[in-house]
Amino acid sequence: MYKVMAVNAGSSSLKYKLYEMPEEKVLCSGNVEKIGLPDAFFGIKFDGKAEKVQTAIPDHAVGVKLVLEALTKDGIVKDLSEIKAVGHRVVQGGKYFSHSVDFDEDAEAKITKLIPLDPLHAPAHLVGFHAFKEALPNAIAIAVFDTAYHQTMEAEDYVYPIPYEMTTKYDCRRYGAHGTSHDYLVHTAIKNYFGGKEKGTRILSCHIGSGSSLCAAMDGKCVATTMGLTPLGGVMMGTRTGDIDPSVMDYLCTCTGKSVDEMYDIFNKKSGLYGVGGIASGDTRDIEEQALKGNEQCLLAANLFARRVADFIGSYYVRMGGADLIIFSAGIGENSAWFRKLILERVQDALGLKIDYELNEKVRGVETVLSLPESKIKVIVLPTDEEVMIARDCAKRYENGHC
Repeated sequence: MYKVMAVNAGSSSLKYKLYEMPEEKVLCSGNVEKIGLPDAFFGIKFDGKAEKVQTAIPDHAVGVKLVLEALTKDGIVKDLSEIKAVGHRVVQGGKYFSHSVDFDEDAEAKITKLIPLDPLHAPAHLVGFHAFKEALPNAIAIAVFDTAYHQTMEAEDYVYPIPYEMTTKYDCRRYGAHGTSHDYLVHTAIKNYFGGKEKGTRILSCHIGSGSSLCAAMDGKCVATTMGLTPLGGVMMGTRTGDIDPSVMDYLCTCTGKSVDEMYDIFNKKSGLYGVGGIASGDTRDIEEQALKGNEQCLLAANLFARRVADFIGSYYVRMGGADLIIFSAGIGENSAWFRKLILERVQDALGLKIDYELNEKVRGVETVLSLPESKIKVIVLPTDEEVMIARDCAKRYENGHC
């Protein structure tokens, strides 16, 4: 047995989960939030207990130190040398990575080159990598890319209709995101519902939360996904626009006098359910609560979101020539019966779905078949687990090199 750490470093946060491998037993998990801010805090969960401490955390290196100190202080590990590998979630792998790789100088250089495609996350990933590498110099470091699973798309699914030299010169194309989640969902579903046989499967994976994307997978491989050059594209999300007419940018900049950078920030952080719903949080739970109380603006936001998801479900059904399984996952997909129903009602007649809506009302965060036996397509709720995919990639690398 050995231990591996799955890490997700954001611009001001650090989420982590420690596994005993190969059993995939979670030993602890937690997060470091608001790094660099006065109200920063460190949290950890283990043995059914949860601790949360507000403290000064000026940078990621201090956050990593707090995590590792807690592991030994709380007796989760006797010695940090027990951690044999650290897997880092990296949002953007560009054209370079179709699978996880050693986080070495070459990977670091390519991730650095990709910063213009992901200025929010990529620098944080690099900071997180260096912080853990300094603290655990003997542990293997692995980079696991959100975009990797989508590298099996064909050119007609990822090329934009812009001058082709711009596609090739600037690598401007659809990359997608949430690939680690979609990979987990698709292959867990193949194992659980198709006897582990990829061939002939047509699965539509809906990872819908504050960030949302859909993925069409045939024979276990991605053929299409909704997010684009960046996570701004695709379906409407918590604060992001999703796909819109490109001329909206120019028009609103002209109308408001705002710069492109200012408007881009609005499209990313103040649009989506937050922008249309018009309530301070933009949280889907608040949108749902207010909509059910008769708030017309929140109801419009919810219906618009459901329509956008339904439109992509229909599009991907055509792309695959049908579908055998539809998966709902992530924050909204796993936990909101109301949003699931809004979406399913919009596609059920066209796709021949028969849904047990009474059962749907009871399902929250538990793998469940929502469709009735006579449904033409099976519909399920399946909780995602990106961290275990990172841990598995770490385990493969460690075992190949040390066993």
